[in-house]
Amino acid sequence: MPIRRYLGDNVNLNGLHMIRDGNQYNPTVPIPFAQLVEVESDVEADNKKLPGLEPTKPNEKPRVVVLGSGWAGCRFLKGLDTKIYDVIHCKTVAGDGMPSEPYCFKVPYDKLVIASGAEPLTFNINGVEEHAVFLRDVSHAQEIRKKLLLNLMLSESPGISEEEKQRLLHCVVIGGGPTGVEFSGELSDFIMKMSMNGLRQYATNHLTKVLQALEVVVDLSGVRLVRGVVKEVLPKTILLSDGTNVPYGLLVWSTGVGPSRFVKTLGLPKAPGGRIGIDEWLRVPSVEDVFALGDCADREAVLPALAQVAEREGKYLAGLFNRIGKENGGKANSIGGISLGDPFVYQHLGSMASVGRYKALVDLRQSKDAKGLSHAGFVSWLIWRSAYLTRVLSWRNRFYVAVNWATTFVFGRDNSRIG
Repeated sequence: MPIRRYLGDNVNLNGLHMIRDGNQYNPTVPIPFAQLVEVESDVEADNKKLPGLEPTKPNEKPRVVVLGSGWAGCRFLKGLDTKIYDVIHCKTVAGDGMPSEPYCFKVPYDKLVIASGAEPLTFNINGVEEHAVFLRDVSHAQEIRKKLLLNLMLSESPGISEEEKQRLLHCVVIGGGPTGVEFSGELSDFIMKMSMNGLRQYATNHLTKVLQALEVVVDLSGVRLVRGVVKEVLPKTILLSDGTNVPYGLLVWSTGVGPSRFVKTLGLPKAPGGRIGIDEWLRVPSVEDVFALGDCADREAVLPALAQVAEREGKYLAGLFNRIGKENGGKANSIGGISLGDPFVYQHLGSMASVGRYKALVDLRQSKDAKGLSHAGFVSWLIWRSAYLTRVLSWRNRFYVAVNWATTFVFGRDNSRIG
């Protein structure tokens, strides 16, 4: 009997939920996470009256379903040959003026690519989810901007105490990695260049960085570095393990990422750290025609959760798909006997981080003992900006980003809008 595969129970497809309640699908049950990737027969599938796509026919292009739209998923789709494969575009229907319940449907696939990313690590510290802002999505950046500008306005309100003013202008960044360092540098620039003179000294004096790790590697102008371990996050203060209370007006959490709740619920083998286990060709060994890449997947040799890793994996997998597709391996259960070619090998291209005031750190060595470029200063900042532009996917967006940088350099940031 022919086999039809589909995305299993409770799949969240970039906000689209497919939910099954018993033997019947019920779109009103708000179960948010995926559980399984199932296999069922044509007869069983036809008995379920859920609208959606039908399995691909012999004369149709094989269908690729991608879960996720981050660095890995986008780079994979950019390189995928759409003359060979049919990609499904899905997005949520919930939002302003749209139905609150998601539209549920089935999506049969020939090849499934899981690139759903990861979630910030909170180390199960009380109060982090409720009071901190993360640095993962565009919505997080918008929330940080809104909170910062509101705090600046509130600090100038009549009758506000000196203690409350200092708290509102006290920004804390948890985490000492590249993301935390870059944000601290940009925030310092914002305070030094955009704040009113009466507020500048307060903000500069009380812009603080509390490190979750115990190593400090960068000393930023306008940023005070404090070593410590967070014990609990309260609505207005952070409690450290040594009993110190650190007041804050804005708390940004940047301590790395771990497996998401979505990945944890998948009935798939896990790699060290809880991510989806994959082989050298980015395949999930226990399921046919299922691949995983980016922050949601890993091998025995743990790779860092970096954009360059996800992008390189996406580029590699697109090339693999294009190659097997030309050999008629794109359909379900058709890879057997086709050579997959060389396995994926990651080579570190280096690290870059902006530290504010048109300065950056650039280290293009593959290891600390290897030879290569290692530099800091204005030239490094130009290299960092140039490298960033090359990672933008389209020429249209590259032009937009470059123009935005130029106007900001000449006229400064627009801080007149809060929303």
